[in-house]
Amino acid sequence: MEEEKKEHEHSEHEHTEHESHHHKKNFTEKFRQNPWILATLIFGVIVLVLLISTVTGGLTGNLSSNAAGQRLLQFYQSVGIQNLSVSDVKDVSGLYQVDLLYNGKTIPVYITKDGKSFTESLTPLSLPSDTSSSSSSSSSSNQQVPKSDKPKVELYVFAYCPYGIQMEKAMIPVVKLFGNQIDFAIRQIGAMHGDFEQVEAQRQLCINKYYPDKYLDYVLAFDSDSSCSTGDATCVATKTTSIYAKLGIDASKINSCMTSEAPAMYNAEEQNAQAQGVSGSPTLIINGVVSNADRSEEGVKGAICSAFNNVPSLCSQTLSTTQESPGFGSGSSSSSSSSQCGN
Repeated sequence: MEEEKKEHEHSEHEHTEHESHHHKKNFTEKFRQNPWILATLIFGVIVLVLLISTVTGGLTGNLSSNAAGQRLLQFYQSVGIQNLSVSDVKDVSGLYQVDLLYNGKTIPVYITKDGKSFTESLTPLSLPSDTSSSSSSSSSSNQQVPKSDKPKVELYVFAYCPYGIQMEKAMIPVVKLFGNQIDFAIRQIGAMHGDFEQVEAQRQLCINKYYPDKYLDYVLAFDSDSSCSTGDATCVATKTTSIYAKLGIDASKINSCMTSEAPAMYNAEEQNAQAQGVSGSPTLIINGVVSNADRSEEGVKGAICSAFNNVPSLCSQTLSTTQESPGFGSGSSSSSSSSQCGN
């Protein structure tokens, strides 16, 4: 009886193996006859992997590359820079590099993958091989600002750069406070946002030449008015006409200057910026050295006061520590910024 039972179990085992082998053979034969089955299975696996990757990115709070590019584009449009488009987005050093196309130029901008912060340039981090090379290779931005009896303060900007405008709004009230105790000038770098930026730079050069006592008031009024944040000629004409009327500026005199004298003055400004190696807006230079002043009235005041041989009494005043908002319009920013247009 026991032997019959074993023989029966052995027979069943052989039958099972035979069935399994038969199914495997049939399955393999089906793949050979219908290769699309394997392709379908592989495609399904790929889709599943992509879905898991997408869900994982969503759970970590990261944006897709396309969404990051669109968020950056919307930000620039919100501060008045139009005619931009995204030409490419790629992964660079843990950030998205968004290549923005503007007037035929590609401008790379870097945004964090959560879409909360961005910068217009990356500074390579290179460690010196020894301490001697470190001390000899310090950049001008890390140099101590030299002192003088009458500090020379220059603010380099693009006229439509939101960060240059931010710094102008912080600086002008402070500069007016110092008056003739400092030698101040707004220097034009050129135009990176379009021909309308060159036109405004030339307008400001003419106003500075013929109405130097009203020049800073004009720039502050131009920057603080958000009714026309683009370079549309009709809109700008309405905006500047209103400012002229408030400040008592003769429009015909400025227009005449813009058609005759302005091109030469503008070219001289471009050449000066190139000679100084300045291409980022804003760039603040005090007594020949780049200053990384905070974009608040108090930050600007502190940077200028540190450049005096004999510190004036007004340096003891405490001004606003709130950063101005980037771009046209009044208001403040809740976070500090060191962003620039250009680099």
